[in-house]
Amino acid sequence: MTNSNYKLTKQDFKQINRRNLFTFQLGWNYERMQNTSYLYIMLPQIRKIYGDNTDELKQVMKNETQFFNTSNFFNTIITGTDLAIQEKEGIKSLETVSGLKVGLMGSFAAIGDSIFAALIPAIFGAIAANMAVAGNPTGVFLWVAVNIGIMYFRWRQLEFAYKEGVNLVTRMQAKLSALTDAATLLGVFMVGALVATMINIKIGTVIHLGDLNVVLQDKIDMILPKLVPAAIVGLVYWMLGRKNMTATRAIFIVLFVSIALSALGVIAKG
Repeated sequence: MTNSNYKLTKQDFKQINRRNLFTFQLGWNYERMQNTSYLYIMLPQIRKIYGDNTDELKQVMKNETQFFNTSNFFNTIITGTDLAIQEKEGIKSLETVSGLKVGLMGSFAAIGDSIFAALIPAIFGAIAANMAVAGNPTGVFLWVAVNIGIMYFRWRQLEFAYKEGVNLVTRMQAKLSALTDAATLLGVFMVGALVATMINIKIGTVIHLGDLNVVLQDKIDMILPKLVPAAIVGLVYWMLGRKNMTATRAIFIVLFVSIALSALGVIAKG
């Protein structure tokens, strides 16, 4: 029978958060992606709610191992809401929980990965890298502080979602699309800014026409400044879209081609 009197404690939240931070991706698989990890981080708590070795527990475990895939940075919002519903409604809540997970995992995947896996690392990583290039060690501490802040955010959201429950989902649902669009737009803007500031390559070829020396890079800049960095980024994106092309392979191709073209004097540092 469901232990409907059980309420999650601070120790329960700590246990879930520890498992989430250190093990959430360890059970990733190509069939159902994060499903086993999702069950693992909350298994001790649902055992307390439904009792150990009960038919209800087996049914809940089967339900929680359906397909699941979302952002690592927002997944415990779903977990906290899930546990709050099951704690209150018991075995009758399984259909609601399944619908909740299906309805939210896509939206949270988009907004979480856009902000925390792409936008924030791009911005603060670029700032830290520029500081490092300039010989300023503050960039290291900035990068560490940002990652600690992200982990703190992940730690705090679980208990907040548990307390707010379904009300949180209802309030957030209308805002998720707008947040996703805004983060995507800002991310595209930041990528463009990083291309212009971080990729310092120019064409080193000089064409000699009698006594006249034509610097090819100057002519390209008259057409569109930073055209060469933009073209290189476009080429890399095209390469990554090809079959059997991995990021590691693309990095080595760019590295070897850059060394060869630099040795021939075709390209030079900007």
